[in-house]
Amino acid sequence: MGNILINGVTLTPLNIIGANGGDVLHVMKRDDSGFDGFGEVYFSNVNYKMVKAWKRHRNMTLNIVVPVGEIRFVLFDDREGALNKNFHEVSLSRDNYFRLTVPPMVWVGFQGIYKGESMLLNVANIAHSFDEADRKEVDELNFNWS
Repeated sequence: MGNILINGVTLTPLNIIGANGGDVLHVMKRDDSGFDGFGEVYFSNVNYKMVKAWKRHRNMTLNIVVPVGEIRFVLFDDREGALNKNFHEVSLSRDNYFRLTVPPMVWVGFQGIYKGESMLLNVANIAHSFDEADRKEVDELNFNWS
């Protein structure tokens, strides 16, 4: 999986509880690290090989889990004083079941790597606002998605 060397970004291992009739996939409790209040929760589907990049939130903290499929996340920190201005990757899935917490001002892109539709869940600390985020085209940051 690799370490993510970006200040404020964390990977938290999560539990999958086997249950008769279907498993329970834990996401977050209000006293978990990374929880910074509640704004909204949403799902986003990602098709195989589809890239959604680049976005950074100015105020929103993301708490992302992938309960279905597999998604590769790529992070880039160009904040002033950032010690490691490299790309950092992590793939999340049910087999690699972690919560990825991303603080404000860190660039995020992601790609579906499961041969089918993948789904992510984001527990955000504030409600989404189009004006709260910065965007770049997929080729504006020099990352090879292939």
